[in-house]
Amino acid sequence: MATAPLSELPFRRARVAPDGPCLVGPAGTCDNAGFASAVLRCAARLQAMGVDRGDIVAVMLPNSSESVVAMFAAWHRGAALTPLNPELTDDEARHQLQDSSAVVLIGDTRSRDLAGGVGIGWIDATTLLASDDRDESVAGEETGALAEPEDFALVIYTSGSSSKPYGVLLDHANLEAMSATMADALGLGAGDASLLVLPLFHVNGIIVSLLSALRVGGHVVVAPRFAPETFWDLVAQHRPTYFSAVPTIYALLDARTSGGVDSSSLRLAVCGAAPLPVELMERFEKRFDVPIVEGYGITECSVAATLNPVEGPRKPGSVGLPLAGQEVAIVDTQGHAVPPGVRGEVVVRGPHVMRGYLGLPEETAKVLRDGWLHTGELGLLDPDGYLVLVDRIKDVIVRGGVEVQPREIEDALYQHSSVLEAAVVGRPDPVLGEVPVAYVSAKPGLVVTAEELRAHCAATLARYKLPTAIHVYAELPRSSAGKLVKGMLLA
Repeated sequence: MATAPLSELPFRRARVAPDGPCLVGPAGTCDNAGFASAVLRCAARLQAMGVDRGDIVAVMLPNSSESVVAMFAAWHRGAALTPLNPELTDDEARHQLQDSSAVVLIGDTRSRDLAGGVGIGWIDATTLLASDDRDESVAGEETGALAEPEDFALVIYTSGSSSKPYGVLLDHANLEAMSATMADALGLGAGDASLLVLPLFHVNGIIVSLLSALRVGGHVVVAPRFAPETFWDLVAQHRPTYFSAVPTIYALLDARTSGGVDSSSLRLAVCGAAPLPVELMERFEKRFDVPIVEGYGITECSVAATLNPVEGPRKPGSVGLPLAGQEVAIVDTQGHAVPPGVRGEVVVRGPHVMRGYLGLPEETAKVLRDGWLHTGELGLLDPDGYLVLVDRIKDVIVRGGVEVQPREIEDALYQHSSVLEAAVVGRPDPVLGEVPVAYVSAKPGLVVTAEELRAHCAATLARYKLPTAIHVYAELPRSSAGKLVKGMLLA
C-alpha cells in the first residue's frame, strides 16, 4: 500500500534542506532536521505506549511547535490525531477523549490529570523538543511512516445537530487533496512563510496556515494565540507572506491598531469561517495594503470549497469560485439543482469531503447524500459562478469564527433546578459577528437570576460558549402549536 504523503513530509523536508526553517515559535526556530528528529522521538514514545495504526492520539495545547510534532508523530505511527481546545472544561474534554477513544493525551500538567481520569496514557509536551540531538536516519530513504491514504488523519470536533459536538473524520486523502488545492490556489511556494494565528484544533489553522505552507517548502511562524497588540510586531519581526484569519480578527486589527505598521511582507490574507462585511474588507485592504481573499467551507469539507481568486476578479460580498477539483451546487428542498441567482442549500462534492461523523452513521447519512455534502447553508451562485451566502439553515451561532451550538447551552441551562424553559439565539455583534444570548423562564413559584445562571453555565461550558446576556422572562413566546418561537426573541 502507498504511504500517505503528508506523513512523510518532515523527512522529505529534512532530506532536501536539513538546515532550512520549519517552525518559528517563541522559543526560537526549529529547522527541518530538528523537526524530523523530534517527530521520530515522539513517534518512538507513542510506539512504546502501544500506539499503532488506527489508534487515536489526543493533544491539548495552545498553538506551539510541540502541537505540530505531536500531529506528525501520530501520523508516523499510522494513528489519527484529535486536537482538544485548551479552553474546554474538564467535562467537555473528557467527553472528547472518551468519544474518540483516544489512547494517549499529549499536553501539560492539567492534561495529565485528565488522562489519568479516563485511564489513558500521557506525554508531557514540554519534553517533545527538549533534545537537540538529530537522528541521522531522517536523511535516509526509509522513514518507516505507517499511515496510508485511506487512514484517518484527524478527528475534529465540531457542532452538529445535537447538544454534543461531533467528531468529523478526515483521512489522509482528504488532507492531501485540500492542502495541495489550497497551496495551488494561493500560489504558495518555498519562499512563503505563514503566520499561524488560528488555533490548531480547527482545520483552518491546520490546513491553510500549516500544511499548505509546509508541503511546498515554506515555513510557519507559530503564534501561541492571536493578540491585536502583538500581531503587527510579529509581522515586522518574522516577515510572513500570508496569514489566514476569521472576520473577528480583521475587525480587532482594524479597531485596535493605532499608527503605522509594516505590512510590506504580506502578499495576501485569507478570510473564512463566516462572511466578512464588505465595508470591513475594503477598509482593511486600503489601510494595511493587504488584499484579502475570502472563501467558504466547513470542517466536513476539510475547510474550504470556494475561494476568491488571488489572480483574477475578487468579488466582495461573495465567497468566491469552487476550488479546483471540487463541485459546488445549489439545491432546493427536494435536492434538485436550481439555476444561478436562485437561493437554496449549498452542497459540495469532491475529494475533500469527510468520511463521516465518528460513531454516528445516522447523522452522517443526513448530510452525505448521493455523493453530496449538504452544508445546511443557504446561498446562491451568481451568473459568473461565484458563491454568495445568504443565511444558515442550521441553527448554529458563529462567534468570532467558532461555531457555538445553541442546544448545548440550552441543555446546560436546563440542568439548573429552577429553569422551566430556555432558548438561545445569535445576536449580531460588530466585532465577533454573532454572540449567544439566552432567554429563560423559571418554574412556577421559583426565582432565578441572570447572575446565578451565568455562574451555573460557567461550571460546565467553555468560556467562548457562555451567553453574553441572559434574560429571565415570565414566559417565552410560543407558536399556536406550543413550540418556542426563537425568531421573536430578538425582534
